[in-house]
Amino acid sequence: MASRYGSMKQVDGFGPNGETIIDYSIYDAIKAGFGKVTFIIREEFADSFKAIFEPKLAGRVETDYVFQSFDLKPFGIDKEIERAKPWGTAHAVLAARNQVNEPFCVINADDYYGYEAFEKMAQFLTTEVRDDLYSLVGYQIDRTLSDYGSVSRGVCEVDENGNMVEINERTEVYFKEDGSVAYKDATGEHSLPNDTRVSMNFWGFTPAIFKQSEQMFVDFVAANENNPKAEFFIPLAADKLIKDGTAAFKVIPTGSKWFGVTYKEDKPIVQKSISELVANGVYPEKLWD
Repeated sequence: MASRYGSMKQVDGFGPNGETIIDYSIYDAIKAGFGKVTFIIREEFADSFKAIFEPKLAGRVETDYVFQSFDLKPFGIDKEIERAKPWGTAHAVLAARNQVNEPFCVINADDYYGYEAFEKMAQFLTTEVRDDLYSLVGYQIDRTLSDYGSVSRGVCEVDENGNMVEINERTEVYFKEDGSVAYKDATGEHSLPNDTRVSMNFWGFTPAIFKQSEQMFVDFVAANENNPKAEFFIPLAADKLIKDGTAAFKVIPTGSKWFGVTYKEDKPIVQKSISELVANGVYPEKLWD
């Protein structure tokens, strides 16, 4: 349940025939060569997800469902910790550790990524990925911002080999009046090149990530059991893997425009963007016909 959106935006309709945002991601993923979709959800949403997705995906792609829960016993933690929200995106990935056995990518259900991102990720996962080489899709920062206010972005520092050195979370990123990009922090305003690469949570892994991040999660829980808002995010796990030399992360550049929904006010903007993609022939009007 999306607290700021006010309802379950993952299954809200945005396309001309009520298509969800993730419908377009799955469509692009199938076209790029992916053969399986795993939905990581809360168990109480399983029936509604299956009712929406099974009829249109049957015969097109294998589907599976993973439940992210508050139960810590599978990780050897014999205590109950009271929380309103789950433990974050890296914990969500860990929830799939018994059901995903092949190279895979991770995306957000409420973000639109564009076909090029799936095509490039599919190529990486079939030709380059190793247990010590993962990836993320790096979007141009000016292709991810809103005209309606500042946003948070994970700004990537990339080395000369195209690998990520670190991700810095910038919480107030925006367009200036001249179309350039800047962010504000405690020390003031700072400019960013318009082609700065940012992470929009589109990652590529092998199943080795499960073992590599499991102890990290156990340590995170121990350090944050009295902090009900703390979340174990994928960039936290990635940063540790990079810093201790376990894995490198290739930043795959894309020129695709990203868009997503955080607030209810974003809905008409996303609907307009999808309508334009349909009008330009990127997608059929009835996606699954």
